[in-house]
Amino acid sequence: MRRGTVAGMTDTHAILAEGLVKRFGETTALDGVDLAVRRGSVLGLLGPNGAGKTTVVRILATLLRPDAGRATIGGHDVVRDAHEARRLIGLTGQYASVDESLTGTENLILIGRLLGLPRAEARQRAAELLAEFRLSDAASKPAKAYSGGMRRRLDLAASLVGRPQVLYLDEPTTGLDPRSRNEMWDIVRELVGGGVTVLLTTQYLEEADLLADEIVVIDHGRVIATGRPDELKGRVGGQILAVRPKLVSDLPIVESVVARVAGATPEVRDGLVTVPASDSALLPAVVRHLDEAEVQIGELALRGASLDEVFLSLTGHTTEKQEVAA
Repeated sequence: MRRGTVAGMTDTHAILAEGLVKRFGETTALDGVDLAVRRGSVLGLLGPNGAGKTTVVRILATLLRPDAGRATIGGHDVVRDAHEARRLIGLTGQYASVDESLTGTENLILIGRLLGLPRAEARQRAAELLAEFRLSDAASKPAKAYSGGMRRRLDLAASLVGRPQVLYLDEPTTGLDPRSRNEMWDIVRELVGGGVTVLLTTQYLEEADLLADEIVVIDHGRVIATGRPDELKGRVGGQILAVRPKLVSDLPIVESVVARVAGATPEVRDGLVTVPASDSALLPAVVRHLDEAEVQIGELALRGASLDEVFLSLTGHTTEKQEVAA
C-alpha cells in the first residue's frame, strides 16, 4: 500500500492509518504503517512477536500517541478527536481483563456505568449480552469460576457494552482449546454480519484465513504485504509438495531426498517436509527416490500454498518465532 492511497476514504473505511511511526527509545516499533479497513469487514493483522501488531492496536485505540503519521476511526482523528474516536471503539486484549471477584452480571454492569449508562439500562444491557454469549446460567457466578472460554466470551461481551462500531481483537483466542476457539470465531462472524468492523491480530494463521476479508502482514514495524487470503497464497506461486514418512527416524532421509530432487531447501515442521513444486514431475521423482531408499511414506500431497507457507515466505520464519514484544 503506497503512501497517500488511504486519505479521504472515510465514507467506505472505518479505520484509516497513514505513515504511523512509533519509537521506544532507540527501538522503532512502527516505521510508516498504512492501513485501510472497510466498514463491516475483518482485517487480519499478522506478524511475529515484536512485529508491532499490539503497538498498532494501542495507537488506534487512542492508548498511545504516534510519533509521526495519522489515523482516524470513523473519520475522527485518534489524537485530536480521541474522545469521539473512543465512543466508536471496543477492545479485547490478549488476556481476559474482567474482575475475577465480580460476577458476570456485575462485571458488565460496572462497564456500563463507567460508560455513563443509567443503572437500569446497564443492567438490561448486561442481561442481553450474557444471553447472547450463552452465559446467562453463569451470570451470578464470580468470573474466577468461569472456564477459559467463558472468561474470553465475558471479556468480549464487556467490550460490546457500549455497542461499538469498531472492535479490536488482539489475539483473542490465545490459550483457548479448539472448541472455545470455534465458538469465538462464530461470535466474530455474527458481529461482522451485524455491521461491526473488526481489526484482528493473531498468530493463528488458520484463524486469519477463516475470518479475515483482507490481511496485512507486518514485520519489524513495516507493512510487507497486503491482500485477500487467496491473493497472498497465490503470490507464493506454483504448488507445494508435502511428504511425511511413516517413521520419524526416516525424516532426515526424506529431507535430503526432497532437497536434492527439488533443488531447494525444504521446510520441516511437525514431521512434515514441504517444498515449492514448480514442476508436477517433482512428485513421482521424489516417490521413486524414496522407494529406492526403502522409506515408507505416511503422507504425500501436491497442493496449493497455505497461509502458513505464505507467512514463512514473506518473513523468513514461522509465527512461532519468539521476539521481544512491541
